[in-house]
Amino acid sequence: MPHRYLSCSLLLLLASGCARKAFFQTDARLSDGPAAPTDSARVVAGRHYLHGRLYNVFMGAHYRSVWASPVVVPTFNPQTAVAGGVEAGKMGGGFQSTSMTLDGHNGRAYALRTLDKDPYKTLPKIFQKTFVLNVVRDATSAANPYAAFVVPPLAEAAGVFHTNPRLYYISPKETALGPHSERFRGKVVMLEEKYNGPANLTPAFGKATDLKDTEDMLRKRYTDPTHQVDQLAFARARLLDIWLGDWDRHEGQWQWAVYEQAGGRTQYRPIPKDRDQVFYRFDDGLIPWLASRKWGVRKFRTFKPEYEDIAGLVRNARFIDARALSEVTSQQFQQLATDLQQRLTDHVIEKAVRRMPPSVYALEGARTIKALKKRRSNLPGAAHTFYRLLAECVTVVGTDANEHFVVERLSDSTTQVSMYRIPDESEKAPADTLLYRRLFRTNETKRLVLHGLDGKDVFEVRGNVKRGIRTDIYGGPNEDTVLDTSHVRGWSKKTRYYDTNRGNELTKGSETKDKTEKGVLMHAYDREGY
Repeated sequence: MPHRYLSCSLLLLLASGCARKAFFQTDARLSDGPAAPTDSARVVAGRHYLHGRLYNVFMGAHYRSVWASPVVVPTFNPQTAVAGGVEAGKMGGGFQSTSMTLDGHNGRAYALRTLDKDPYKTLPKIFQKTFVLNVVRDATSAANPYAAFVVPPLAEAAGVFHTNPRLYYISPKETALGPHSERFRGKVVMLEEKYNGPANLTPAFGKATDLKDTEDMLRKRYTDPTHQVDQLAFARARLLDIWLGDWDRHEGQWQWAVYEQAGGRTQYRPIPKDRDQVFYRFDDGLIPWLASRKWGVRKFRTFKPEYEDIAGLVRNARFIDARALSEVTSQQFQQLATDLQQRLTDHVIEKAVRRMPPSVYALEGARTIKALKKRRSNLPGAAHTFYRLLAECVTVVGTDANEHFVVERLSDSTTQVSMYRIPDESEKAPADTLLYRRLFRTNETKRLVLHGLDGKDVFEVRGNVKRGIRTDIYGGPNEDTVLDTSHVRGWSKKTRYYDTNRGNELTKGSETKDKTEKGVLMHAYDREGY
């Protein structure tokens, strides 16, 4: 949490006397009211988020009433929660939710994690045992704790892979979670599948052969040109994220189903996970409203009938978006948006939102349905805005094999980029070598960035135009060849070559700006999000 948001929040806490404890209570509380069935409990997930009217004016009402609403939740039974039962595994490494991997039948794995958050580990040590923890933790109330359970039928209708979370309450007497049972007792939790490794494949993934995390997927993508991302499937998933207002879609929030394709190619299709921030509501108090301005914590976007600041909404996913959406055109985004409008019918939306607990639906159901329908009608406009953000600067990345990049300045308004695999000498009749092709428009794209990575790559730039897109070429650590015969009217040079000044072959033209030097820092490319 940025310091400017903390400082304002601290002043409010001190003034209102809310710094009375160093920590909130963390257990879900049993609720008064009609008795729940014997295998269930009537609980309140987060009564500690309730505050008075003045506090809410400054800090926001958020979803405090939802956290404090009594819900009837099944009691977790490790023997019956899934077919074959589950056993306690390793504790998770998350910084906020308390989580544990549960080992199921035939190698299947599941994640058990608390709905409520504990940001203790995310704070500097100097603040970890002070009332600052309360301030940061209070932001958890901006999330609807039951929103993730609405997503599966919406994702199913949209044609996007998904997990299937289930809601449980952990008995205060539970011992089957091993030595860490105490950390889960008395809490409301979510149980969902872990999609990693072939043992966790289900019929929903069709002919997939494996499941990988983003780090492993990108490592293969940048090593071997036969490994590629299904970019249209990822674009579909990202439009669903935008429609749901899910701002937290960084690279760690995805798994990838692996498919073997004709011609020896491998394709990766996205599986979104961790839907904690769907339907986020943050800007309904003075301080969070100020904190979420464009000059503040811009990523904290509030779910409303109208889309607000899509640049902020997609901010957390910039790394993976740049690597998995570089091929998708404006027309394709519009086709996907229209298709989603047709798939996400009123019936689908209304039925999905009914998956909220009845007491929560009574509070939020009508408002959520109305917002989803309105956002659906405006989805093509949101898709266009998202596309224009992506198109402003596009990075085209090769692999550690040898590739041939061709940049053709076709006209004042268009530039085409193609990338081909350079066949090995041992290949007598290589298959189609085209790996990438896209037509860019001068009024949309300000800069193209080409990365050859390892391998002996060839870069060719040609075409004579009045207006053109700046093209930055990063050759990589091996010997590369650059041939620039292009010409763009004006004083600014539109081709820039970054590499070491030895061991490479550069044929300069009127547009070439030689940026080679002794060092090797220009070879660095963040492949996996380190």
